[in-house]
Amino acid sequence: MTRYAYRRFPFVTPPELAGGAGAGRYPVAIVGAGPIGLALAIDLALHGVRSVVLDDNDVVSVGSRAICWAKRSLEIFDRLGVGERMVEKGVTWRVGRLFNGDKELYRFDLLPEAGHKMPAFINLQQYYVEEYLVDRCHDFPDLIDLRWKNAVIDHEARADAVRVEVATPDGRYSLMADWLVAADGSHSTTRSRMGLPFEGETFHEQFLIVDVEMEEDPFGADGVPERWFWFHPPFHPGQSALLHRQPDNIYRIDLQLGPDADADVEKDPERVLPRIRAIVGDRPFEIDWLSVYRFRCARLDRFVHGRVIFAGDSAHLVSPFGARGGNGGIQDVDNLGWKLAAVVKGEVNSTLLETYDEERSIAADENILNSTRATRFMTPKSATEMTFRDAVLALAGSAPFARRLVNSGRLSLPANLAGCRLQGAEGEGAGLAPGSVCLDAPVAEAGADGAQGWLLDHLGGRFMLLTIGEGARAMALPRLARLHVALEGEAAAPGDLVDRGFVAARYGRDVAYLVRPDQHVVARFGADEAPALSGILGGAVAAAGKGVPA
Repeated sequence: MTRYAYRRFPFVTPPELAGGAGAGRYPVAIVGAGPIGLALAIDLALHGVRSVVLDDNDVVSVGSRAICWAKRSLEIFDRLGVGERMVEKGVTWRVGRLFNGDKELYRFDLLPEAGHKMPAFINLQQYYVEEYLVDRCHDFPDLIDLRWKNAVIDHEARADAVRVEVATPDGRYSLMADWLVAADGSHSTTRSRMGLPFEGETFHEQFLIVDVEMEEDPFGADGVPERWFWFHPPFHPGQSALLHRQPDNIYRIDLQLGPDADADVEKDPERVLPRIRAIVGDRPFEIDWLSVYRFRCARLDRFVHGRVIFAGDSAHLVSPFGARGGNGGIQDVDNLGWKLAAVVKGEVNSTLLETYDEERSIAADENILNSTRATRFMTPKSATEMTFRDAVLALAGSAPFARRLVNSGRLSLPANLAGCRLQGAEGEGAGLAPGSVCLDAPVAEAGADGAQGWLLDHLGGRFMLLTIGEGARAMALPRLARLHVALEGEAAAPGDLVDRGFVAARYGRDVAYLVRPDQHVVARFGADEAPALSGILGGAVAAAGKGVPA
């Protein structure tokens, strides 16, 4: 059987201790080399901004940990240069099946329509994600300084910079950063040093996670990966259970234990092994990793504190149900990266970072709400909640309306930014509303070659005007890049993209969109609303600072 081969990254004496040139001050210092910190360093590098990443460890995360990566996160990872590698390695699943006892209530398809580059979800262990991100960081040797065994032990925020104190095997040193990003996880030492309240709810239910290595597929002869969730499973009475597949023939099993379980006892092989056999039967297996956990739903009141910015679990925590933790953190990066880069390069003033706090606070609240609802459905805390849950499950097998009430974790979706200060008005005609994330669609490049590709590969990284259909071709804005998609029956010009059957259906016809660097829609206009374009752009610029980030 194949096991993940952990490799230790070398410690290199930092220039501050070696006395080399170029030591001392950095545009951005990032605390934590997990998925969030590494992804942010890459995003900044794509904008030409240097960062130093400081991590107290020298290895990727031990154990699978976060494994479910949603379509939007995969699109972000693709923009960062690791998405295709993740999908190639990951296990793609679309079908989920939900059971009550030994009875299947229903099944669902996460991506029922075609025409998307990325699947609805993949399962891929966090250690692979971190490995791929580390490899990608090495593509930017002049922009990303990745330092292992460099533990941040103190920091001092000043008016124009942050002084960071670091401990290494070779001794301590200080560096200065214009901005400090805390991506140091759920037990953030940065957050603790600053004494910031981290308010929320602690759930006392405990869960056992077991990664099982198994050659024989428990999902059946066709070998199609699925996600199976049980309420009241016959092999684990009165609780809940989850089974799904990861790469390398690893299967994740989640078992609810209850609030009074003793974590040390529950991890004893004599208790774990019979539970696994009850699920997988006589199939040979080996335990790869296991953990017992309880969780919190909590968040900081603000994510931006002067020159210190929080992202990922250091800013907000949710339960694992719905896969909103890691996915939410990657969407933090998508929102923060272009804004912080624009501020560092002097393209806008620092008030733009307030929109990171505004927009990602909305997303965090949405994720916490969905996570809390799922937890209460799965682990009812009162007789009323239990009666409601049991009634819903009794109806769900035959009544489709009841299935919408079953909550084993509302799976991660991108936050809608409608109403936030960077968003504009919704113009005439059908299409995506302001605040929505752009949808992918298959396109071809104009010309004899007609190379085929995907719309999202051409959006992102800068503000852009997207025009669709002949009626919108003439719409343009000074200083703003424009991308035109020609529809069926329209003569495509050099530089155009050509719709392959999905753009018009998803975006509308003869319409223009102002698109942000993170692929969110600022505003939508019909062909006869061209004069309003400059006004909307001006509003976005005013909210952003002093100019349009390139």
